[in-house]
Amino acid sequence: MAKESFDKEIQFLRMLVLTSGAYSRQQFAERLGISVHTFDKTLRRLKEIVAAMYPQVPDKQKKEFAETLRYSYYDSTDPMLLFLFRAKSLKDSESQRISTLLAAMNEQALTAMELLEVCGNHLAAAASLPDEKTIRTDLKYLEEVGVIKKENGARPYRYRIHNDLIQELSQDELVDLYDFVDVMSNTQVPSVQGYLLRDGLKKQMTRAMSDMTLIEPFLYKYHYYSRILDEAHLFTLMTAIQNRCMVEFLYFSPKNSQSYASKNTNPLFERDMEGKWQTTLPLKIVYDHQYGRWYLLSHESRHGIKKYRMEGMTQIEHGKPVPSLFFEERKQDLEQKIQYSWVIDTGRLLHLKVRFFNPDRSQPNFIKERVLLQGQWGQITEEQADSFIFEMKINGITEIKPWIRSFGSSCEVLEPLFFRQEMIAEWKEIGAYYESV
Repeated sequence: MAKESFDKEIQFLRMLVLTSGAYSRQQFAERLGISVHTFDKTLRRLKEIVAAMYPQVPDKQKKEFAETLRYSYYDSTDPMLLFLFRAKSLKDSESQRISTLLAAMNEQALTAMELLEVCGNHLAAAASLPDEKTIRTDLKYLEEVGVIKKENGARPYRYRIHNDLIQELSQDELVDLYDFVDVMSNTQVPSVQGYLLRDGLKKQMTRAMSDMTLIEPFLYKYHYYSRILDEAHLFTLMTAIQNRCMVEFLYFSPKNSQSYASKNTNPLFERDMEGKWQTTLPLKIVYDHQYGRWYLLSHESRHGIKKYRMEGMTQIEHGKPVPSLFFEERKQDLEQKIQYSWVIDTGRLLHLKVRFFNPDRSQPNFIKERVLLQGQWGQITEEQADSFIFEMKINGITEIKPWIRSFGSSCEVLEPLFFRQEMIAEWKEIGAYYESV
């Protein structure tokens, strides 16, 4: 998706949102593993991005970046932090060059040599002029992401903007398409690609329509910032899985006090980093809807199945591919071990038995509806007028416990016995908080 990695900005924004600006500059720099100077430079860069992407933001909020992330709660359907994907997908020089190429191809189909001449005539004198190899690399990238299309014909090939669908749609069809993309990108995962498509459709509608009241009939407020940020790594890892490639990355566990480490070329400024280099074979990516987290499940020769939170992964690089048979064997082994995982737990297999109590019979049985909707492969084995018993096989109880706990007094754990005792102890502790003073 992006041509340039922006791990530092991702971790910077994640911490800024989670801490609500409570850290000092020094604390922030230490947590990120960067210098205070780099912190200030990154902050200035992000302020410039916000000012360029959202000129309607008041000057006072532009100065206070923590407030900028909270701007316009109801006035915009854009999820916070998405601006990073738009602004950092390309370097400044690439952005200028590709904008020039797209503007030229929007008017007519051109060859690589003709586009090279266009860059020489239109790019600023201060900008470094590209060579033919650079132009062909840009064309290949734009063709891969579906922005341009190669016309049929003999060499030299001609390229043009790939916007046939948008041009052929009527105004009503364009509005319907925009509404569909808007709903899907705000309710499905992954969604960053959908947000970027929605923005492109909005610009097309703005140019083609005078009545803008038809745009944005829905308003969403999404709170899982990590999910949106981690999608920067998602397609890199999915490509590695598709190609059966090893990957190497610097990993920071959630327990570490650091979440990023800069690449210092000056030995005088080298720092001790708490991240560890990992080389692993990615097999599966899992999304946890409850906490809005992405997980990578992989295989390592020494440890077998390994699990990584994607928020701690930086500097991801593809390695060598492995044989197809080896990859399929490792993947089948993983699927067997997570067959009864609520999310990704590979602990010992347990038999879970829970009694759920029905609400007032004059009301709809929303407890049963929720259990049937969210209970995955579990089954109702016994049903009475005032309750029903739900049973399932599951790997461990750690991941399912928050779901069981969320039913409050509407459920009772029957088996396994140690889980029942844990729940009793937890509810006694909670009950003690509400004793009269």
